[in-house]
Amino acid sequence: MDGTATDRFDTGRFEASRNRLGALAYRLLGSAADAEDTVQDAFLHWQATDRRRIKVPEAWLTKVVTNLCLDRLRSARARRERPAGAWLPEPLLDGDPMLGPADSFEQRESVSLAVLTLMERLSPLERAVYVLREAFSCSHAEIAEILDITESASQQHLHRARRRITAARRGGGEIDPAAARRVVEEFLAAASSGRTERLVALLTDDATAISDGAGGLAGKVLRYDTPQRIAAVVRAGFMPTPAKRRFVGGTPSIHYALVNSTPAVLFVVGDQVIGAVTFDITGGRIATVRGIAAPARLVRLTEAWRRHGPDTPLISLW
Repeated sequence: MDGTATDRFDTGRFEASRNRLGALAYRLLGSAADAEDTVQDAFLHWQATDRRRIKVPEAWLTKVVTNLCLDRLRSARARRERPAGAWLPEPLLDGDPMLGPADSFEQRESVSLAVLTLMERLSPLERAVYVLREAFSCSHAEIAEILDITESASQQHLHRARRRITAARRGGGEIDPAAARRVVEEFLAAASSGRTERLVALLTDDATAISDGAGGLAGKVLRYDTPQRIAAVVRAGFMPTPAKRRFVGGTPSIHYALVNSTPAVLFVVGDQVIGAVTFDITGGRIATVRGIAAPARLVRLTEAWRRHGPDTPLISLW
């Protein structure tokens, strides 16, 4: 095999792993854009190395991507760019290959916005061990090799990560898809009709709403911590005004979707997703509402939505 043919063969081996590497990087970083950059950096490492010495390409690439992600996480924390509680992950439409494996409940849960947000409380090593074990079913021996730690240390990091996430997580267990959709539709109906008392009834007593603050407050995370306050904010957001139509460039339609394996609604103008709202549901009520409208966080979701094709909207607003 000549040099050109070898390069084509080796590039093909990398491309065969690209989706898996992207899913790994996204779960570690919570950003599709950063994940894509990291995978591209891994490709440059792949091209620059003597590939004849690599016995198991998938394991080698997994190690490279994981450690590139750790470098990013450590750098971001050192510069205080992503303090816990002041950051939201980038949402992805279900079916996006960057969401990775979704065969088990644990795999689906580990890529939910709730868990991705909670992982910000973990150290970079805890986060890496948790993702490699929960989402990719790596053994502690494999994790130890990837992270250059002992198997005992891997077990300890996983124990701490699980404990911290479990302690902070709200609700749990599988949600019936039809029941979840009914709750979301009831929420939208109450919000659009102005029935704040019904909105309050649909929220758990300790419900929380989180927004990325887009629309003049980009870069800030806004939190609302009582059902009454959440209902008031949601109702205000649904009130139609000409100013809102001008701001978003038209009349948005609202579509039901699954985002990061979580019930959600998308606000769409034309073929552009201008907002995504996800719902954590427990016991038939909504425990957490997350609103994401920063354009930079919606680029990949919008691209996926355009490929998805139009469906019948639940409602049109404003």
